[in-house]
Amino acid sequence: QVQLVESGGGIVQPGGSLRLSCAVSGVTFVDETIGWYRQAPGEEREVISCSSSRYGTTYYAGSVQGRFTISRDNANNTVYLQMNSLKPEDTAVYSCATGCNINYSGLYYWGQGTQVTVSS
Repeated sequence: QVQLVESGGGIVQPGGSLRLSCAVSGVTFVDETIGWYRQAPGEEREVISCSSSRYGTTYYAGSVQGRFTISRDNANNTVYLQMNSLKPEDTAVYSCATGCNINYSGLYYWGQGTQVTVSS
C-alpha cells in the first residue's frame, strides 16, 4: 500500500521559513520521482518542485526558484521542501506526489496535503 504523508505546514509571517516533509512508504523510494505541488483557493494545482534520485535532477517552478530547496533522505524515505522568504502568495495547500508532471497527476499517489499560510 503506497502512502505519502506530509507534515510541517503552519502559519508564518512574510519573510519567514517553513520546512515541509513528505514521508513515503510502499514504493521503492530511491526509484521514485517525488513532486511537491500546491493549490491556492480558487487556483489550479501547480507543481513547484521535484526530485529524482534516479536521474539526479531537481526542478523548481519560477515562482519558488531561489527561495525553496528540495532534498531527499533515501535512507528514511522522506523528501523535504525548505521554504524561505515566504510571501503571502505562497499560501496554499501543499501536497507531495509520486511524479512531476501535472498532466499525469491522475496516475500518481498523493498525500493528504498540509496547509501553509503566510500572513502578518
